[in-house]
Amino acid sequence: MTNEKKKKLIIASCRLPLKISENDQKLEFTKSEGGLATGLHSLETEAEKIWIGWPGKEVADPEVQHQIVSELSKMNIIPVFLSSYQITSFYEGYSNSTLWPMFHYFYIYTHYEKSYWESYVEVNRLFCDKIASVYSKGDIIWVHDYQLMLVPGMLRQRFPDACIGFFLHIPFPSYELFRILPERREILKGLLGSTLIGFHTTDYMRHFISSVYRILDLDFKVDTIVYRNHYVRVGIFPMGINYNRFYRASEQKNIRKHIEEFKSQYGRTKIILSVDRLDYSKGILHRVKAFGQFLEEYPAFRKKVTLVLIVAPSRASVEKYQDLKMKIDKTIGNINGRFSDVDWIPIHYFYRSFDFEQLAALYYIADVALITPLRDGMNLIAKEYVATKKNATGVLILSEMAGSSIELKDAIIVNPNNLVEIKDAIRNALLMPGAEKRMRLKNLQRIVKSQNVSKWSDDFIQKLLHARNEQQSLNRKLLTKRKTHQILSDYYRAQSRLILLDYDGTLVGFSRTPSRAAPDEEVKKLLQKLAADQANRIVIMSGRDQTSLEKWLGKLPVKIFAEHGAFLWENNVWNAIHEENFLWKDEIKPIMNFIVHLTPGSFMEEKRTSLVWHYRNADIWLAELREKQLMDMLVLPCSRLSLQIMRGSKNLEVKMADVNKGIASRGLIKDNDDFILAIGDDQTDEDMFSFLPAHAVTIRVGYGQTRAKFLVNSYHDVRRFLFQLINTKNTL
Repeated sequence: MTNEKKKKLIIASCRLPLKISENDQKLEFTKSEGGLATGLHSLETEAEKIWIGWPGKEVADPEVQHQIVSELSKMNIIPVFLSSYQITSFYEGYSNSTLWPMFHYFYIYTHYEKSYWESYVEVNRLFCDKIASVYSKGDIIWVHDYQLMLVPGMLRQRFPDACIGFFLHIPFPSYELFRILPERREILKGLLGSTLIGFHTTDYMRHFISSVYRILDLDFKVDTIVYRNHYVRVGIFPMGINYNRFYRASEQKNIRKHIEEFKSQYGRTKIILSVDRLDYSKGILHRVKAFGQFLEEYPAFRKKVTLVLIVAPSRASVEKYQDLKMKIDKTIGNINGRFSDVDWIPIHYFYRSFDFEQLAALYYIADVALITPLRDGMNLIAKEYVATKKNATGVLILSEMAGSSIELKDAIIVNPNNLVEIKDAIRNALLMPGAEKRMRLKNLQRIVKSQNVSKWSDDFIQKLLHARNEQQSLNRKLLTKRKTHQILSDYYRAQSRLILLDYDGTLVGFSRTPSRAAPDEEVKKLLQKLAADQANRIVIMSGRDQTSLEKWLGKLPVKIFAEHGAFLWENNVWNAIHEENFLWKDEIKPIMNFIVHLTPGSFMEEKRTSLVWHYRNADIWLAELREKQLMDMLVLPCSRLSLQIMRGSKNLEVKMADVNKGIASRGLIKDNDDFILAIGDDQTDEDMFSFLPAHAVTIRVGYGQTRAKFLVNSYHDVRRFLFQLINTKNTL
């Protein structure tokens, strides 16, 4: 971020990176040691950082609010105050009773009320307003997590050119689950207001892309989607920790003291450590039961191993959490009651939070870390445990459902629902040879050290700035009023004009059934008026077949190229521009028909010089799979037969390689043409743009990388522009 002087990095998260408490009627502010706060604190930037968020509790007294605002302003922090109703309906309601269970695959726990959603929209609007109050052009906005998924879209409406990042810290669920959410479209549209959307893992990103495909019917190209005139990038950014803080923890005097105290307390028994917040997604009950089975099946380990179970209180007033705690308490009681001895208790259970010093000491002495969430976005506890092991050994047992399992392959990876697997993993961890322990730990530490929280935040910001720069580059191609005025002026002065127009996606919109994309009266009137000017030669450059084009446009005073330039309609006659060869179709047809039969909703269109597989009406996921299969099947025969494979808008076309719009357009240019205009929307039109002389005005329909000089958003913009040409005298 070297060019961000005097600009701001505006961070928005539901919770602020500090806690506010009251002691003797005085406010106290304690900074958070959480991963997000640490990562953003360590981010190297010359921009001014401003953090916006909720203080974490209701503050109803205006005088106290004023005091909090005043104190936090000194730290560049801006609070968003929520009412008790908003806390209940937005935070405890839609965020944690609707989104949280669904995104963690606990649909059965999802509770939905319309008022929750209304409050969610309202609070997201509050955050948007706070961000807008400090935003200036050129600032960077970084929004965090599932509580604020509408904010990017709200900001985009206010600031179309803003650089907006969003990071999701929890899993994004599969399409099959996400589609159940009544407001699924609104949430996706909110997220798509971002310039860059970040996820912890490939799976989460893939699920998001799949949902956008299927719910909004929008296409991603690799990691990019064009949505409402701006690029949206998606990326994978596995979050890390402050590695050095944990690695060097055992050197601190206070932590060394705790280490000795814990060693004395637990004696020579092997320590298995479990640390979690109370939540049904953490799998706490499963691992406690698995530990009980371990003691049952392997009695030799009794009195030799202790499970230290730390459960941080969470949402204690919620019935599901109360019920979960009762089950955990009961199960622990049963195990301790059954296996305890006078000098040994199997499970040491702490229902409270531990501070950093105590936790680091336990990490250091623990022989095994048992971290088996049923679903977790990342799980930084696993990384903290690994990092703390300076001059010590330990084994990490990690759930495959934790995002961190993608990186931490040298852990013992288990299915958290399989109690037998967890039980056996405990035994294997305790019996693992020292050399293997050290080798695994060394590999884990290398990964955790390199993928630290500073790298996470820096990588995200750098990718965000890169995406912003690409966006700005494309924006410079947008056909503005000033650029349009210059084109109109050149058009007006010209004596000989050549106007080349694509049809589908340029003059008319796409139709799910190609045969239904007939021109409306506005298009016919437009072409009639353009052709009425004696200085104009109007040419339709289409990939469509001769029959449709002749039926739709044959009576208009225009030339028509069909099938990408293979046939020319002129003086009411079709002329073949290239020698026809149909023998290749005998080999390609069966291949394409094979894919058609495997893909419901798709069909094959046969033209004189090409074959086209259409899949606009097919399931998107299946169509993408079949497209790759078809491409693989076509590569060798098309290479041998000198055929070209072209990807279009929801279609794949095989045609003769020497037939394209570029070659066709080159033959239309006259020496005295002092104005050439070409407009198109896909790859076939890029051929045309590249063949035209430098002075030609080339316009791409649709946002994306192009050889064209200018961009417009849709065929509606094309029509408006062409009507301006017709009315040039009145416009200039």
